[in-house]
Amino acid sequence: MIESSNKPVLVVAPHPDDETLGAGGFLLRAHDADRPIHWLIVTKICEADGWPLEKVKRRENEIANVSEAFGFTAVHRLGFATAQLDILPLGELVGAIGSVVQKVEPEILLLPHRGDAHSDHRVVHDAAGACAKWFRYPTPRWVLSYETLSETDACVRNAEPFRADVFADITPHLEEKIRIAKMFGDEIQPFPFPRSDDAIRGLAAVRGVASGSRYAEAFMLHRARI
Repeated sequence: MIESSNKPVLVVAPHPDDETLGAGGFLLRAHDADRPIHWLIVTKICEADGWPLEKVKRRENEIANVSEAFGFTAVHRLGFATAQLDILPLGELVGAIGSVVQKVEPEILLLPHRGDAHSDHRVVHDAAGACAKWFRYPTPRWVLSYETLSETDACVRNAEPFRADVFADITPHLEEKIRIAKMFGDEIQPFPFPRSDDAIRGLAAVRGVASGSRYAEAFMLHRARI
């Protein structure tokens, strides 16, 4: 799937770091296979919403550094307020994400898991999933959800479990994924904090055991057109 085409990959991240934790190895592997990779960041932090100026500036630097490290073809930023997506009309978010999907024309569309603990992830999943309708957005052929440490594993609801049914071998890319994750500064903390290098490596090992590789990332398949 990853190496069989040079068409774009679009990863939709409610917040910066979701894409790295959930699909960082996949993205690095796609980049190495000469696929254009695109990063869609749905939310932002700003002083007007009560965030310290120092944190806002640090986040901007993190996004720039992470984008360069991955080699993203483009970073698309929607600028919605974090933790407030569930009060927006869903159609507004669908329209914003849909405009990026139409521009990028991705073959692979990566979404956050709907059952994650953070409500932003659920809303983004629903909105981005609506942008996978083939008769309106014909290019996505693979639509998958990724799992995010501290969100997918932290959900206490049982109605929407993450079902790992697609695995990507990221053995050659794991250490670079961890290096990039550490660029997010205070988002990464020492183990047993879920967003830690040990936790990232441990989950990759578990997913590798499930799929016959040393390290892997897992995804939940929603649609494939082959």
